[in-house]
Amino acid sequence: MSISDIKVRSNRKTVFVYIIASIVALVVNSVYGIFSHGVSSGAMTWMFLYPLLGGAFFYVVMGVLIPTANRINGYRKFYNLYNSGIATLTVGSFLNGILEIAGTSSPYTIFFYFAGGLLMAVGSIAFSFKLLMAVSTKEIK
Repeated sequence: MSISDIKVRSNRKTVFVYIIASIVALVVNSVYGIFSHGVSSGAMTWMFLYPLLGGAFFYVVMGVLIPTANRINGYRKFYNLYNSGIATLTVGSFLNGILEIAGTSSPYTIFFYFAGGLLMAVGSIAFSFKLLMAVSTKEIK
């Protein structure tokens, strides 16, 4: 097994983990819905979309368009920043859903969305810059 096989397998593992996270988010919403006395929250209902679209779908598309992306120097930094953004958005949506179901709100939940979006944006911009540098120096094809 070569290092490139391990890296491709790592991308598949990331997609698999994000699909599992989406399923867990759906199950959490369903279980929480049972005990919420018929009250629901849009934030909690749709929180599964962050790991599904932002995570699994994003990495599938990236794997198709840029299959050698994980060979770029600094890829792990992008990976960690971007994944932290997805996690922050998911947790923020969950917390916002709990507060909505409880019949209250907090002015601080907006910070989850801001921080999550910022982490994703910084990770994506850093990766785009590294990708352009890698292509211009012929590090990857």
